[in-house]
Amino acid sequence: MSYIQHKAEESLEDYLETILILSRRLSVVRSIDVATELNFSKPSVSVAVKNLKNREYITVSPEGYLHLTDEGQKLAESVYERHTLLAKWLTHLGVDPKIAARDACKMEHDITPESYEAMKKCILSILEHN
Repeated sequence: MSYIQHKAEESLEDYLETILILSRRLSVVRSIDVATELNFSKPSVSVAVKNLKNREYITVSPEGYLHLTDEGQKLAESVYERHTLLAKWLTHLGVDPKIAARDACKMEHDITPESYEAMKKCILSILEHN
């Protein structure tokens, strides 16, 4: 995968994660909610929504409400889990929570499933004993 393709995948994962988070806070999620949450322009979000829809990660109702498909939900939850665990770990290590969240966002996209599962097992073991 080229660098540009990798960055595009990261971006789509961030959009899915944001839609998931917003769906837990709001009764309905619209493109404008995603734009506001990410501080992105409406046209940028519109392009991303089209890509997510084309890849069948989301559906868009006639009213403009965004809904994760089963596949989109699975991917969003995976990204969110990685982000949450890595941010908690970094915070536990003494990293400022804002920096930990930013770094976790970078790490969540690049770590292989094998490495993540090994880290997860170790991190959960340590966090459970504190």
